[in-house]
Parts: sequence; C-alpha cells; structure tokens
Amino acid sequence: MEQKLATNPSPLSSSPRSGRNERRLLQAAILVAGIVPVSAGAVGVLLGVGMAGGAGMAGGAGIDLDSHVRYLSGLLLGIGLTFWWMIPTIEKRGPIVRVLTGLVVIGGLARLLGLFVLGVPSIPMTAALGMELVVTPLLCFWQSRVAASSIA
Repeated sequence: MEQKLATNPSPLSSSPRSGRNERRLLQAAILVAGIVPVSAGAVGVLLGVGMAGGAGMAGGAGIDLDSHVRYLSGLLLGIGLTFWWMIPTIEKRGPIVRVLTGLVVIGGLARLLGLFVLGVPSIPMTAALGMELVVTPLLCFWQSRVAASSIA
C-alpha cells in the first residue's frame, strides 16, 4: 500500500488563499510604512523649520526656508495619505504606486546628493533616506507581485 506524504503548501504558492494573505500583508505594510510620511509631513506642516531645530531663524531667508519646508512637508503628507487611500484596493493601484514611488525615489536621490555634498545627516534623516531608496521601492515591487497574482 502506497502511503502519500502530506505536504504543506508553500507560503509563496499561488493559491487564492495565499494571494489574499499576501495582499493583506502588503496592506498592513503600507499602513505601517505610511506612518512615516504622514507623521513627518504633518509635523513639518505644523512646525516648519522648527521640526529640525530651526525655530527662530532671523530674516527673510528664514521665512522663505520655513515656507519651503512647510510646502514640501505638505507634499510628503499628501504622498502618505495617498498611499493610505490605496490600501483597500492596492492590487488595482499599480500606476499610482509607481508614480508615487518615483517621486519618493527622486526625493531620496536629492537627499543622497546632500549627504555627499554636506555629510551624513541626523539619524531621522538617514532613516528617511532608507525609506525613500529601499522601503518604498520594495513596497512598489511587492504591489506588482500582488497585482499579478490577483489577475491569475
């Protein structure tokens, strides 16, 4: 009598159940990762250059810098909120995910240029660089994988 061995499906198998699980994990990862741009953007909008210890900068240059920081922080907040907005239907949002990822990577490359020109920034800014050049592209690739498995 031939005995069949029970096999456990791979977590990376293409069954509908594993696809749903991977989608849920991606949704959770985007929810958690989105805390960074949403919170940093909101703090920057509210505090301007004060978020980086630049409060009380004198003159027009300080006001202009504060205005620019608040504007860029608003963009960051918008990017984070858009990622969160896509969570329920993330498998259908590939084009938007790729555009936002491109924007984030361009910002990260600009930050990287600053690192080479001026030196290594503080730990929060270095961590932001990791989010911009590593985490966000990985989430983008993951979204593509989930989108492809949802079609299959």
